[in-house]
Order: sequence, then structure tokens, then C-alpha cells
Amino acid sequence: MNRITKAVFPVAGLGTRFLPATKASPKEMMPIVDKPLIQFAVEEAVASGITDLIFITGRGKRAIEDHFDKAYELENELMLRGKSDMIAALRDILPKQVNCIFIRQTEALGLGHAVLCAKPAIVNEPFAVLLADDLLDAGTPVIQQMIEVYNYYNCSVLGVQDVPREDTRSYGIVAAKPLTERVEKVDAIVEKPNPDVAPSTLAVVGRYVLTPRIFHYLENAKPGSGGEIQLTDAISALLNEQQVLAYRYQGVRYDCGSKLGYLQATVEFGQRHPEVGKEFAEYLAGRDALKTN
Repeated sequence: MNRITKAVFPVAGLGTRFLPATKASPKEMMPIVDKPLIQFAVEEAVASGITDLIFITGRGKRAIEDHFDKAYELENELMLRGKSDMIAALRDILPKQVNCIFIRQTEALGLGHAVLCAKPAIVNEPFAVLLADDLLDAGTPVIQQMIEVYNYYNCSVLGVQDVPREDTRSYGIVAAKPLTERVEKVDAIVEKPNPDVAPSTLAVVGRYVLTPRIFHYLENAKPGSGGEIQLTDAISALLNEQQVLAYRYQGVRYDCGSKLGYLQATVEFGQRHPEVGKEFAEYLAGRDALKTN
């Protein structure tokens, strides 16, 4: 069985929900305090044993490439100013053994198409997919949890959580039967069903571990919801040939593709920040005290 060492990061989206902030800067570079969303996803992957990071980019996403590149001029300027701690922080963004691969998605044809763009770098190996919009806070990285499930069952694994029924139209929804406390066998998957016809409230979030057979179905997929190549549709077709599992991950999800989720993550991680966390928590507590008086 192949060890999973490759992860795909689809980062070509336009980020229209955060305009005008994303007019000239990628949504994945929006910071939670002082760390961009994409770095949280990358750190999760690296902590899970991933060594090859495959970014599916688009026009206007050069900042992501620059973020993970070496910044000679900036490091030199910081060195002249004696800012050795800042230099260390820059150099620690990526371990030396990790490789970055950037592939351009020339047309915005959906998540399924973005994953298909990674095929030349994946070839015939199982791989992970992480969406930076979903910031998952967990003691054991969520993608590591899912890789462990893959290693045991040797099949594709979808990260899932229960959502309110009225929210099913925003997710891929699975119908599944429990195998263990957290693992379920997927019988069907539907992209963004209306609440009255959704097969369950078990929603797929932005974490996947997939077998390379998914590329066959992505290559033959027809445009689905929104006129895009849907990863959900390819997974649905894959079910006819291979087992697919849903994994109820351990951790807290912040939907940073929405303004509310982004603010929630900022408040939560802001209170933990080693530099300003204590003062920020005191500020929030003080505001709460004023409201009750």
C-alpha cells in the first residue's frame, strides 16, 4: 500500500464573498491574526507526513507562490535590523524536506476540475485534498486522522460533520451506514441538495483522502451543479467501483469561506496568540463586562 505523501490545495477560486478585500489579494492569503489561511492548511498537511504540496492556482494568485518562496531581500533587511526572530519565523514556514508544485487552472471549472489538474503530479498514488477555506482546529491534525482511516481500510475517505438541515444546500451530503463510532460507509453522495430532499445532514467539509481512480471519473464527468465539474459527482460514480468512507473527524471547524466563520476563527485564535492573546482576551472580557453594566 502506498504511503500518502501528496496533498492538493485548490486555491484558484475568486473569493467573491470577501470583496473588496480579495480584489487584488487571494482569499487564501487572508490572515487569522498574522498567519494566512493557506498556511494553516499547509501546516496541517506537513504535520500529517505530507512532503509534496500541489497548489492549483489561477490568475492573481502569485502571492501564494511568493509566500512559500524564499524572500532574500526581506530576510536581508531584517538581518540588518537585527530581527533574527522574524527571520526564523519566515524560514520556518516550510520544512526543507517539503516540495511545492504549482499548477495553473486556466479556467474556473469547479473543484473537480481543480483536482483533475493535479493528475500529472499525482500519477497513480492516493492523495489528500485540503480546502484552505475550512480551518480545522484539532489536537491530531484532521488529515492525519483521515490518513489513518485510509491506511486501515485502503479506500477513499471524506471528512464529514453534521450540519443543520437548512444548510444542506451548501454542501455535498452523504447517505451512509455506521461501521464504527466515527467511520461510516457511504452509499450515496449528492451535491447541495435542498433540505426537503437531502438524504441526511452529514456534510462533506474541505478534507478528502482519495484513491487515484478518482481521476478516471473526473476526466469523464459532465458539468453538474453551477455548470462546473463537481468532485461530488465523481465520488458518486466512484462508489460503483470502490468503497468510500465518511469520517466524523475530531476537531472544530471554522468556515472561513464565510465572514462569520472567519471572524469566529480570528477571535478564537487571537485569544491564543502567544504575543497578544492575553491582552486580547482581557479586552474581550472587558467589553463583555461593560455590556452587563
